[in-house]
Amino acid sequence: MNTSWTDIAAGRGALAGGLIVAGVVVVAVLIGAFWLGVRVKRREPPRPTPAEQPRPPEGGPVREVMENREPDEVPRSDHRLTPHQMPGHGTAGTRGVGPGERPRWDQGSGGSFGSGGAGGR
Repeated sequence: MNTSWTDIAAGRGALAGGLIVAGVVVVAVLIGAFWLGVRVKRREPPRPTPAEQPRPPEGGPVREVMENREPDEVPRSDHRLTPHQMPGHGTAGTRGVGPGERPRWDQGSGGSFGSGGAGGR
């Protein structure tokens, strides 16, 4: 009688048992992760109520201010300056130039590419 098929079936049974154990472990890890997430969520502070939400200022929303400023020139020296050697440490304010239109590029003058030529026209 040929019993080689019983040896193969017995070997597959161990493999199937190992897959079942691995599946049970994966399910247990997923359930544990879900349970841990629920515990962490319960420890968080509650969501703010509508009364606790931030409100805009009384005078209305803050708007951007567009104005011309006097340039703050970089001091000339023989060695490279680091940011902490700059006057005011980079926080010195500049003075306003005054009311007026912002300078705009004229048609045909130099632009971002610097040639000032007709370009691709």
